[in-house]
Amino acid sequence: MSQLIQSTPRADGFRMPAEWEPHAGCWMLWPQRRDTWRYGAVPAQFAFVKAARAISRFERVTMGVNGDQFQNARAQLPPEARVVELSSNDAWARDCGATFVVNDRGDVRGIDWNFNAWGGLQKRMYYPWDKDDLVPAKMLEIEALDRYKAPLIMEGGSIHVDGQGTLLTTEQCLLHPNRNPNLSRAEIEQHLSDYLSVNHIIWLPRGVYEDETDGHVDNLCCFTRPGVVALTWTDDRSDPQYERSAEAHEMLMSARDAAGRSLEVHKIHQPDPMTMTKEEADGIDVVDSAFLRPEGERLAGSYINFYIANGGIILPQFGDRLDLDARRKLAELFPGREIVGISAREILLGGGNIHCITQQQPAGR
Repeated sequence: MSQLIQSTPRADGFRMPAEWEPHAGCWMLWPQRRDTWRYGAVPAQFAFVKAARAISRFERVTMGVNGDQFQNARAQLPPEARVVELSSNDAWARDCGATFVVNDRGDVRGIDWNFNAWGGLQKRMYYPWDKDDLVPAKMLEIEALDRYKAPLIMEGGSIHVDGQGTLLTTEQCLLHPNRNPNLSRAEIEQHLSDYLSVNHIIWLPRGVYEDETDGHVDNLCCFTRPGVVALTWTDDRSDPQYERSAEAHEMLMSARDAAGRSLEVHKIHQPDPMTMTKEEADGIDVVDSAFLRPEGERLAGSYINFYIANGGIILPQFGDRLDLDARRKLAELFPGREIVGISAREILLGGGNIHCITQQQPAGR
């Protein structure tokens, strides 16, 4: 049974662990929206299955599925993946799912953030998002883990932590007026401190160019171990991403973490700029209640949007000349973990990537 806890994780001695700490498993949600995923989401489902199969080599995958897709998902997914009927509006487990916290005894609980589909009716990514907003409570009910309800509209992709008190985020996202317009920066910082047990926040100005999420940090920059970060990069000064990465690099080089350490910053070159093709755009249903994705739209491709599994790294690949460079760099940053590349353009067409469609559940006792 999952109980609602009327306090905060910090008050109870819980913290959000780093993503490289041991996992009990990984959560995903099955894609099926025709106004997000082209051709009835069939190509996206193939991509999600590849990701789930790769992660299943290292840890258990749980796929939440709407009832009308249960048999289809069960037939496509590997037998070692757990398939549960868990209704959702779309398939972004990172953003609408629970964020898990742990204490020193190995107890695990979950945080239920408020979710408004990346900006509510101001952004109009899609409507409604009522089922997505219930996903955290359902995840925690399935796992019989107690739940905290946070007074903050936030998505899991908007934060990264080092597990030792430091949090990375962007001003573009967490301070955007379409999220928490009635909260000041100081109040948002206090909620992050109370619910994630962080002591120091590094605010980067902006995320990746044309990122539909209003600049989620998980597409731009992440911790690879305490005191070390990876940053998406381009040397092309004419690319709009250059200014964004350069300003983030400048801030990271002058920042310190919660332990007082200077950061070691590793640049990972972005794939060459990609745009949505006419065929891809024509395959998406156009409806008034969902975001329009037209031909020629710049895709926010990034190698930073990877998933850390217990023994591996699941890395997006784009058929790009820089795919191999990214694999080599991640192998250097995560020695002892196998780098598994997944063709991820179909996921990118929906507005995110491998980190966006996954949510790790830390190991407990």
